[in-house]
Amino acid sequence: MNNALYSQIKQRLKTVPSQWNGKDVIVEMKESGYPHWRQMEWIGFYFQFLCEKHLKGLFQFQTPRYDKVSFDGFCIIPFDFKAHAINTSSHQVIVNDSVAISQGIREYGAVGLILALGEVVYNDADRTFQKWHEELKGGLSKYTQERIKRGAWSRLRKQSFALKQISFVEITDTTLIKCGSFQENFRNSDGRPRRKKVLLDLEKLDEELVMFVEF
Repeated sequence: MNNALYSQIKQRLKTVPSQWNGKDVIVEMKESGYPHWRQMEWIGFYFQFLCEKHLKGLFQFQTPRYDKVSFDGFCIIPFDFKAHAINTSSHQVIVNDSVAISQGIREYGAVGLILALGEVVYNDADRTFQKWHEELKGGLSKYTQERIKRGAWSRLRKQSFALKQISFVEITDTTLIKCGSFQENFRNSDGRPRRKKVLLDLEKLDEELVMFVEF
């Protein structure tokens, strides 16, 4: 892709809100009919929601598709939209299915990543936000009920996100050499192996970072 098109994408995304209050944005997604408002990892889905809203007409969404895996959007090359907390010890971002990314690179020369970086605040010890979200969803999900039966630990939920930067990254075969993988040798609850995903280390990005906008 050329920088002129990235600049156009940048101009559109400069207007997204920088302060994401979990309760407010979940209600916003719910009232807009967005199907992913129930998801625990709401910051990623809210950024996808914002990208679909602000990039409408420039992007096609949920395409291209490889086997059962689709990219979040397409504009000359396939793109995924991700959000990542920077006030954690991890600098690694789980991107898309390894096979899909490889096929996307083979077909289009590169795949893109539009990455929202920001600081998160987690739920309090009483899990007030989590309880609010469960109530809004109509009670505990089947997944949560099964986790409780197993006695598995529940992670603290993110309750707010302060957007600091949106980065535009291009992933090529050269990038994949520097990447790891996630879910390798993992299995689903029914025993089927999970497909590997690309694990992108932000500290190793250099020429891949095409452009960014700060908030």
